[in-house]
Amino acid sequence: MKRLPRLLFALAVISPQVFAAAMPVTLYKSPTCGCCEAYVSYLNSNGFKVNAINRDDMHTVKTQYKVGKLESCHTTLVGGYVVEGHVPVAAIRKLLRDKPDIVGISAPGMPANSPGMGEVKPGTLTIYALTRQQTAKPVVFSVE
Repeated sequence: MKRLPRLLFALAVISPQVFAAAMPVTLYKSPTCGCCEAYVSYLNSNGFKVNAINRDDMHTVKTQYKVGKLESCHTTLVGGYVVEGHVPVAAIRKLLRDKPDIVGISAPGMPANSPGMGEVKPGTLTIYALTRQQTAKPVVFSVE
């Protein structure tokens, strides 16, 4: 009987994600986009619970959430922020942890070697801040 509390403690220390509830996110995407589905799977397998919503009017979604020139194929809402495109979870976790005064973050376009777009190559993907006053030159948030 003494072993059970020790085992539970060891599991909690070794793998806290097992006991943590998945963070809910809403992801807007085109109903025909295969890479969006791959990104949904990526988020689900990395501790997020995705509510994927198919939209035929993605331009309206991007305008509503102030994505601007840093747009990609899908738009995700998490923790009060916008995450545009194939952003790695490390950048999302940094955003949620640091809570900067920005709209969100973006991996504009459909960059190769990003989650959902082929083999991920760490250190090769620039993530930009979606600032409230978007400037001509994008602001780098992180390199993942």
